[in-house]
Amino acid sequence: MQTLQPPTSLAAELRLPTNGLDYTILAIYFVVVLGIGLAARRSVKTSLDFFLSGRSLPAWITGLAFISANLAATEILGMAANSAQYGAYTVHWYWIGAIPAMVFLGLVMMPFYYGSKVRSVPEFLLLRFDKWAHLLSSFLFAFAAILIAGVNLYALAIVVEALLGWPQWVAIVVAGAFVLAYITLGGLSSAIYNEVLQFFVILAALIPISYLGLKKVGGWDGLTHKLDATHGHNFTTAWGGTGIGSANPLGANWLTIVLGLGFVLSFGYWTTNFAEVQRALSAKNLSAAQRTPLIAAYPKVFIVFLVMIPGLVAEALVPKIGTPGYYLQYNHAIPYLMRTLLPNGVLGIAVTGLLAAFMAGMAANVSSFNTVFTNDIWAKYVVRHRADEYYVGFGRLITVLGVAASVGTAFLASSFSNIMSYLQTLFSFFNVPMFVVFIVGMFWKKATPKSGFWGLLAGTVTAMLNYFWIYKQGIISIPSDQGANFVSAIAGFVAGAVVMFAVSLFTRPKPAEQLEGLVYGTTSPGMTEPPAAGDDAWYRRPALLGWGAVVLAALCYIPFAF
Repeated sequence: MQTLQPPTSLAAELRLPTNGLDYTILAIYFVVVLGIGLAARRSVKTSLDFFLSGRSLPAWITGLAFISANLAATEILGMAANSAQYGAYTVHWYWIGAIPAMVFLGLVMMPFYYGSKVRSVPEFLLLRFDKWAHLLSSFLFAFAAILIAGVNLYALAIVVEALLGWPQWVAIVVAGAFVLAYITLGGLSSAIYNEVLQFFVILAALIPISYLGLKKVGGWDGLTHKLDATHGHNFTTAWGGTGIGSANPLGANWLTIVLGLGFVLSFGYWTTNFAEVQRALSAKNLSAAQRTPLIAAYPKVFIVFLVMIPGLVAEALVPKIGTPGYYLQYNHAIPYLMRTLLPNGVLGIAVTGLLAAFMAGMAANVSSFNTVFTNDIWAKYVVRHRADEYYVGFGRLITVLGVAASVGTAFLASSFSNIMSYLQTLFSFFNVPMFVVFIVGMFWKKATPKSGFWGLLAGTVTAMLNYFWIYKQGIISIPSDQGANFVSAIAGFVAGAVVMFAVSLFTRPKPAEQLEGLVYGTTSPGMTEPPAAGDDAWYRRPALLGWGAVVLAALCYIPFAF
């Protein structure tokens, strides 16, 4: 097979040969999205409607929105970039780095979240600990949401630059304005119903890229043969070369993969990231809320193939991609394949799919940001006890400010060759320390109110010190950014847990009656509900759904084991 030689101009290489058919498909999609926003606006009458869809949505809607919110442009471009850089090790981010945590969220944590009737993840810390843990977690989450929304904006800018040849800063500003329009129209309902549509549009974009990419390189056998010859056999395996002390493309051993990614980073993201949990909180009852992440887990098992294969194909076709001084970065893997492989019409669907992915991820972060900032910061500590209409109006206003701030953080993301490495860095800083506070608080009654604040602060500072000082300054040699992220996550988790236990030894816990429904082994009226008619069907049983997803993910490892 002949390796494709890209031309010398990045703009010429990534500019997509679109025609009227492609733009027509794109225009139809935009009209539908705005129409959904306008329709959802009519249902927004209270702040609960705006921020949590009135807690009225069925499980299949919230489940598809849950996975679509995660399947953002950052996921597609980032995981394809991850595959081009690290190979088949990308499967770990799905089968060990997502499915178990999604199941844990549904079976164990959703009864606490939904049963306590909180409107956000940080609000749970207010009930379990105190206002200082709540305030710190709210600010950290709001800051992280803006940074991640900026990554989505930058990811879209790559696509728009390839599509229209616009400078990235123009694409970032225009795209931010469009998302702002449809999020402010219908609140969370607009975001969720659009995410359901976007899920199917995204699949329609990824399937042709993966299929035609495999066909170009001679199928899976042809792809693995070429990559084995240029990168070694471990590049196309999941666990090969991950022994402690062994070298592999990922720069991580099995212990850091299992603990750093499979436990700390994964559980930190999926169980405390309000951009995801918010979809489950909008479900109509506790059973639907529990099934939301479990329904999402099944497509998550297989989506890895649709993002991994394009990255591997791009690496096989352009071996210099991502190398220092070369104009094609790992982030360009998907746009490059779109330019090279897709005919008109299909190209329009692919572009629409990537834009849909961007809007899903951007909507998830913006809607969670406006909820946390309005309810957890503004309404509780700045302007209290105002009419409900005031907070709906303020939620729309803060959405405008959040999108504007995201435009600024998008330029920060542009400095990273692999945006997935950047995202994992953010998760290790913000999600992991929050997870340790949640997990200790939920399972240990003696964790005191003051331990929540100090544990969260210690975990965040430790993760940042490990990354910026120990790794970046070369105090300890870590082979890759992703390996450093795994170590930062472990360090942040351990530091947060140790500080929580230490502080709890010298401070007073809450009275037992104040912990009802907030600590494992206790119950509250909101955590129990009579089963609805038909709830004995297998697909309504959370435990069966959860364990089925875990077993399915484990079986998928077999062909990639070594």
